[in-house]
Amino acid sequence: MDLNGKVVAITGAASGIGEACAHAFAAVGAKVAVVDIDEVGAVRVASAVSGAAVPCDLGDPAAISDMVAQIEADLGPVEVLFNNAGIGSGAGLLTSSLDEWQRQWDVNLMSHVHAIRAVLPAMLERGEGYLLHTASMAGVLSSHGNLPYAVSKHAVVGLAEWLAFTYAHLGIRVSLLAPLAVRTPMLGDAAEGEWASQAGGPIKEPTEVAQQVLDAIVAERFLVLTDPIAQTWMERKTADPDRWLLGMNRLQQRLEGAEDAGLPQQ
Repeated sequence: MDLNGKVVAITGAASGIGEACAHAFAAVGAKVAVVDIDEVGAVRVASAVSGAAVPCDLGDPAAISDMVAQIEADLGPVEVLFNNAGIGSGAGLLTSSLDEWQRQWDVNLMSHVHAIRAVLPAMLERGEGYLLHTASMAGVLSSHGNLPYAVSKHAVVGLAEWLAFTYAHLGIRVSLLAPLAVRTPMLGDAAEGEWASQAGGPIKEPTEVAQQVLDAIVAERFLVLTDPIAQTWMERKTADPDRWLLGMNRLQQRLEGAEDAGLPQQ
């Protein structure tokens, strides 16, 4: 897809990958709607890319409908929807409250569903549209700690795959971004911890990932990986799941040892 002149909505665009993608997409001529719960940040980024700032709490379905309506009023029909926003915690099964499970489910998965339901009918009518989803490799390979995050991101992978094969012949293209560690506010101090060195993979900068996403859109390629090691890890998992799980458990034990030693665990 050629993004020149296209109306692109990016959620979670006030920082990190979303912000970098806003700049990258605008540089090739896209009209960018910067969507984020952080209104000040959204205004800052929108000003920098000559786009539209759209404050939105993605945990609120009604707010998502209002967000799409505002973008249509300000820029025109959404032609590219980038469901990028996500939240996470380091909690496990017995330490994550049910409220936390629901909050992450609402933002990490259901915000995609509500936004797609708002823009897909018009895309189908036009016979063209692009849906992007940020899932994280936690949604493909899982993640130590972060249980609600890992589970919700697995659901995003399933959603993106279903959309891709269900609507491809109707002109809808889908990409899935599954990054390893990226230097964003969500990664925070974990960039310097045991998790990053053992499980996060080579840490990328948001601008690097934005270029990878842009290249994938131009090529209309489904899976966007941020480092070749991710492909290797995926192949190891599918080739021998039992061996992969054993290796993950050994890493879990090392991370627990790091936590006991006062190092951060992610």
